[in-house]
Amino acid sequence: MPGLLARGQGGRGQGRGGRMGGPKAAGPGGYCVCPRCGHREPHVAGQPCTDRTCPKCGTRMIRE
Repeated sequence: MPGLLARGQGGRGQGRGGRMGGPKAAGPGGYCVCPRCGHREPHVAGQPCTDRTCPKCGTRMIRE
């Protein structure tokens, strides 16, 4: 049938962008950033930013 796509086969942007859904998700570089206070620390390969907490305010950090 036209218009039907298997799961993860594209269409409206699905199935794109790497394993975590972002363009930088698989790379070793970059920074971990606190969304609350803006504190930045270098990303450590093998350690997800979301597993780190901001040393200034205690908020869970995100990948920049």
